[in-house]
Amino acid sequence: MTVRGHAPDAEMSFLDHLEELRWRIIYSLLGVAVGSTVIWIFKDFVMERILLRPAVENGLRLQNLRPFGQFFLYMQVALFGGIVLSVPNLLLQIWLFVAPGLYPHERKYVRWVVVFTSVCFLGGVAFAYYVILPAAFTFLAGFGTPLIANNISIDEYFHFLLSLMLGTGAVFELPMVSFFLARLGVLTPQFMRKYRRHAIVLIMVAAALITPTPDPYNMILLALPMVGLYEISIGIAAFGMKRHQRANSMVVEETC
Repeated sequence: MTVRGHAPDAEMSFLDHLEELRWRIIYSLLGVAVGSTVIWIFKDFVMERILLRPAVENGLRLQNLRPFGQFFLYMQVALFGGIVLSVPNLLLQIWLFVAPGLYPHERKYVRWVVVFTSVCFLGGVAFAYYVILPAAFTFLAGFGTPLIANNISIDEYFHFLLSLMLGTGAVFELPMVSFFLARLGVLTPQFMRKYRRHAIVLIMVAAALITPTPDPYNMILLALPMVGLYEISIGIAAFGMKRHQRANSMVVEETC
């Protein structure tokens, strides 16, 4: 029995796969380089109007404690900003690498997968910046005695900012992860409904770890969207499972 309808590149040799991987890595690095260059050109605007804005609006004083600290900070901002800007390109290169192993009818969904995955990640970053960060800094600025000045190291501030935004962006990928797992037949909506209570407990733990402040307000602020994403993921998993079953039926019909 032979399987028909496989992608025409499914017979690529090991060296062909290595060559393809090399070019995808090169294209990914080029995308990051272009994004980093754009961030560097507008570095003052990005630093003063975007990254430092939450701290300045809440009266927190930031200070540099290292020689050339600001220079290296700007380099980090350009690098990580370039990575964020090139997320769509990075995802596209990943999917183009795995495309030879897909069926022809599956390849047409690659661009939509890239779009929705990018939107989910960037939506999480935006949620962290516009919702969680203002609430967190309001809490930090108003907590404690006025006899202690809140002079924060710029390195710690940037690490805090980066961890929160990237962590929230990763959390917002839950619907897409659910779709892929259901598409592979690993995850089912029945399983997600059965263990909904367990998932909510894990969500609360994850929210407590991701949020930078120990108050329950910020934790709930992140946990509620995560619970909503989980409920959305159940519907997406159901859709992915139907696609998985349909693909399996097509393979059975094409085998003889």
